[in-house]
Amino acid sequence: MLDTLDATAVRTWCRLALTALGQAREEIDALNVYPVPDGDTGTNLYLTVEAAAEAAEEAAGDPASDGDGLGPITAAMARGALIGARGNSGVILAQWLRGLAEGLADGGDAPALRRALPRAAEAAYRAVADPVEGTLLTVAAEAARAAAAEDGSLADTARTACAAARTALQHTPEQLDVLAEAGVVDAGGRGLVAVLGALADTVLGHTPMGPMALRHETVRPLPAHHDSCEGHARLPGHPAFEVIYLLEAEEDAMPALRTRLAALGDSLVVGGGDGLWNVHVHVDDAGAAVEAGVEAGRPYRIRITHFAEAAARAGATGSGSEPSAPARAVLSVVSGHGLAELCEQAGSAVLHADPDRPPVSAELADAVRRCAAREVIVLLNDPELRAAAGAAADQLREEGLRIAVLPTRSPVQGLAALAVHDAGRRFDEDVVAMTSAAGATRHAELAVAEGESWTMAGVCQAGDVLGLIDGDVAVIGTDTAETAGTLLDRMLAAGGELVTLVLGADAPEHLAEDLVAHARRQRPEVDTVVYHGGQESELLLIGVE
Repeated sequence: MLDTLDATAVRTWCRLALTALGQAREEIDALNVYPVPDGDTGTNLYLTVEAAAEAAEEAAGDPASDGDGLGPITAAMARGALIGARGNSGVILAQWLRGLAEGLADGGDAPALRRALPRAAEAAYRAVADPVEGTLLTVAAEAARAAAAEDGSLADTARTACAAARTALQHTPEQLDVLAEAGVVDAGGRGLVAVLGALADTVLGHTPMGPMALRHETVRPLPAHHDSCEGHARLPGHPAFEVIYLLEAEEDAMPALRTRLAALGDSLVVGGGDGLWNVHVHVDDAGAAVEAGVEAGRPYRIRITHFAEAAARAGATGSGSEPSAPARAVLSVVSGHGLAELCEQAGSAVLHADPDRPPVSAELADAVRRCAAREVIVLLNDPELRAAAGAAADQLREEGLRIAVLPTRSPVQGLAALAVHDAGRRFDEDVVAMTSAAGATRHAELAVAEGESWTMAGVCQAGDVLGLIDGDVAVIGTDTAETAGTLLDRMLAAGGELVTLVLGADAPEHLAEDLVAHARRQRPEVDTVVYHGGQESELLLIGVE
């Protein structure tokens, strides 16, 4: 349990918040009925916090940074969120983080957090041209009010803020008629609950699956008649475009810009400071909104979304209709040159993943775009990438691409899926066949323990050889070949006809030969194939079909 926040704690908070939002992303998207029911609030919040987390990690790795100093890393986190903010909710959250960072600049103890949370709420309110209660703003304000009244420890303050936010979230339908009509709580407020829950987890020392980040009052599901594709652009009296851009401008230019944009449309949010701003507005005249930015300063990263066209694209990609002569590609995310070559030989494009830094959503989206295909099937080969891939897929569908993300948990499942890929089939049929092949492939891996840890198979020490089956430690040993043999026996005990062995970069020289011989002695009817994958994080990957 922490008594004060430091740079390491902020990085941990960012990671836990990203995990919590990744797990809740689809739920939050479904709750999204205000201000525009376009079903993207969860995705926008995820992308905003992803940018904040990336910035915090970069600041921590900067030799010029102030070691464990709190001010520089919270400032980097807030600036990253501002630059990466997406949508109305993302800009508001970025401004909330900016206020929090300013409040924590001189320290991270309990009194500092009690001062910072009200400052964060005030900053969020100031960013919105026409604040509405029953939204993220209300949840932020109630969390701040409760925290300011707390006189206990840092943990007490974090827990109190999170509990108050959850309570405020449940009352949002009483404050906003559109939520009451839909029978849901506010989507942005739900996202802030996840972020505050992650802060409490960080202070209390919980894991990403800890109780605060995931525990919240049951939210009511979105009724069937509220289709998330039915945006305000299809309803009379609402603007047709969402316009977002970053703006380099002096602060004295902002009042005139806010006045001009407020006259053009609604849902106006302007966050930032120190010469950099994130502008979000819903308008009928997108060109005029951009021109207003040009008059104020230098707008860039301009993003214009026509709600009706986006909804039509979403409906088309989900309708099951086949475009004429579709160009289809498969993208495999792998680590190791040998695995990359195997995937390329099977006809897949490859995104090389750094084992120490998994690709973020923007990198996944760019890799899909480079495939230059209208239909893309993505093989993740790592369960940790599911949230980032889901956010990337949502962005790409807005661009008119047809995307299927297969949650393969290991490269051996990806190889099995590639073996049955057939671009001549209908897209849905190809996805089903590849998913079935991946699901029928049990996977295991051999790795070396980095330190002492409790596992399902007992306590391991640094340097022990670990055999994992479907992600859980099943075998602990000291001899690589012996542990690998025991692991393979465990895998084959459930049956199988084909064993795939993928050797890592640090695998012992004769490991493959020993395992093939072992398999022939124990199960002569089973075929075994060996590949040199070159992956650095595992000594060996095993697939059994």
